[in-house]
Amino acid sequence: MDTIGKWAAGSSYGPVLSQTDLYLLNTELELNPVLANESGSFQLIFNLSNGQTSGYNPDSRDRDLPFTQKDEPATLPRVEELIVITEVSPWCTIVRNPQGVTLGDVCTTLYKEYSEKMVTEKEFDSLPPRQQEQLRRYAQSATGAGNWQYYSPAPAPPTQYRRADWLREKVFFDRFTRKDHYAKSRLGYAAPNIFVLVLSTY
Repeated sequence: MDTIGKWAAGSSYGPVLSQTDLYLLNTELELNPVLANESGSFQLIFNLSNGQTSGYNPDSRDRDLPFTQKDEPATLPRVEELIVITEVSPWCTIVRNPQGVTLGDVCTTLYKEYSEKMVTEKEFDSLPPRQQEQLRRYAQSATGAGNWQYYSPAPAPPTQYRRADWLREKVFFDRFTRKDHYAKSRLGYAAPNIFVLVLSTY
């Protein structure tokens, strides 16, 4: 008899819970082991700055693995929406898919939010002067402005900063976790589909 893995991609897992269903039922969500960084055979390597995704098996670190799990559900039961916050940035990212949020949806949405959206002037001004300068220097080095040739004029430093620049070197996905007390302090409420994104430097 064939068996289907618990996290296999597909739509045969019962209903996809809307935000209202989820809050009314107050259902606990089980996080995909890849997002929880608890998968023994695959650790996700995802760079929010450039969108590159791959993985590796801790038992055979000599090669990268393709991200074949991208169509797996992010949670069980499946949901239409995940809300992602992080302790190192002020933004809230909402990942949506009416057929159920997948691992690929999570990576694509986070990449777009952090690479395509810019830091507003008000957000930049909210930083202490030292952090403003760090962000300015990091963005300049990330755009290659610090690597100009001897005979060419130095490029002008960037005047706008991507959200990924705000993270500086902490651009690698580590895991999702639930921190209801932190969600309440940031958003004013906690819910089963609010996850805190933990980032690392590698």
